Amino acid sequence: MSENQKQPQFALKRVYLKDASLETPGAPGVFTKAWQPEVNLDINTRSTVLDEEHFEVVLSLTVTVKNEGQPAFLVEVQQAGIFLLAGLGEAETKHTLGAFCPNILFPYAREAIDNLAAKASFPALMLAPVNFDALYAQQLQRAQQEAEAGDKH
Repeated sequence: MSENQKQPQFALKRVYLKDASLETPGAPGVFTKAWQPEVNLDINTRSTVLDEEHFEVVLSLTVTVKNEGQPAFLVEVQQAGIFLLAGLGEAETKHTLGAFCPNILFPYAREAIDNLAAKASFPALMLAPVNFDALYAQQLQRAQQEAEAGDKH
């Protein structure tokens, strides 16, 4: 290996809650009904280059919970992290930022959502694990299909 090539490096430098909100539009009426929640989860990730080797990754989760068709509560969390990535190729860097880093952030976001729901006196809301590799692969496939469709026009 030449001196110009860096050894691949990866490190989590910091995890932090960037933004969080809780709305309970169904309160207090929602507390007088049988609890049979309908949970909807929306996920989004984005990354920002901080410098040559540091990146901020933000995992945004929006959980909307309805009970008997009526909104019970809405929780939005932006869980962020600063990651050190060096010595990776472009494709590896994109995959790490788009799948591996969100996978690291997800348990923190899930805990924040559960804590906010509990503070609003709702039952525990432990979100199921998410396959960020599959989501990233779908995103790549969608981008490729859009590019191919654009080439045809």
